[in-house]
Amino acid sequence: MGDASLLRPGEAVLLVDLRRGKRHLVTLRAGQAFHSDRGFIPHEAMIGLPEGVVAVTTKGARYLALRPTLAEYVLEMPRGAQIIYPKDLATIALFADVGPGQLVVEAGLGSGALTLVLLRLVGPTGRVVSYETREEFARRAQRNIEARVGPGAPLTVRAQDIYLGIEEREVDRLVLDLPEPWRLVESAARALRPGGVFCAYVPTIPQSQRIHEALQTHAAFALVETFETLLRPWNIAGPSVRPAHRMVAHTGFLTLARRVQPDAGGSPGIVPSAAPGEDAEPTEDPGPEVA
Repeated sequence: MGDASLLRPGEAVLLVDLRRGKRHLVTLRAGQAFHSDRGFIPHEAMIGLPEGVVAVTTKGARYLALRPTLAEYVLEMPRGAQIIYPKDLATIALFADVGPGQLVVEAGLGSGALTLVLLRLVGPTGRVVSYETREEFARRAQRNIEARVGPGAPLTVRAQDIYLGIEEREVDRLVLDLPEPWRLVESAARALRPGGVFCAYVPTIPQSQRIHEALQTHAAFALVETFETLLRPWNIAGPSVRPAHRMVAHTGFLTLARRVQPDAGGSPGIVPSAAPGEDAEPTEDPGPEVA
C-alpha cells in the first residue's frame, strides 16, 4: 500500500455517516476531533490510515473516511454566495472547451467552485483571472481554493468591476456568472481571441433571452446556443428500480457563443430560403433516429 493512500494532517476528508448518509467535510489536525450527535472521533484515529477506512465514534456510529472528489468538495466547502452546481460545472467544462494552457477570465469569483474547476482544467501552464468586487467573497473563495489545491495556483484575482471593462486580451475563454452578462458583450468581443468561447450562466429565462439576443445580433459572435442541464438520480434496490423522488432540476441556463470575424457573426439565426431546385436545409439537427 503506497503512502499516497494514507490520510495526512492538514488535508480535507469527507466523513459519510454510513447509516444516515449525511456528509461532513473535515480538515484533519492532530489534537482535534470530529463531533456530532452520534459521538466524536479523534482525528488521530484517522491520520495515517488508508483512504476508505471506517472510523467509529464514541457512541458506535460508523463513518466512511474518503478524500472528497472535486464535486463533493464544492458542495460541502464553506460558502457565502450560491455555488454553481456540479452538473453545471461539468457542462461548462465541456461545452466551453476549457483546457490546458488557456487564459480563462471569469466573473464573479463567488465561493470559488467554478474557479476550482477552471484551475484544474487549465493546469500549471494556464491562468485563470477572476473579477470579484465583494471582498468577503474573494477572501472566502481564496481560502477554499488554497485548502483544495494549495498555494501557488495560477490564479489572479482582480478586485474590480468587470462591467467597467476586461483588461485582458487574447483570452481563450470567458465565463460569466453575473446578473447582467449582456452588458459585457462588446467588452468580450475585444477581449476574446478569434475562435474563443463566451459562456454565461444565469438563473432565469428573461436573463437568458437578453444575453442570447445580445450575442446573436453582435457582429463578433456566432453559433449562439442556450440550454440547461437536468440531473435525475435513480433508486436501485433489488426489484425496486425507480427515479428518485427528489432531483436537482433547474439551477441555471448556459448561453455560449464563438468569437468570429465580423463577416461571420451577427446572424439572427434564420436559415435563408433555398434557391429554385434546391432542397432547404433543416433548421435544426433532429438527432438520431429512434426506431
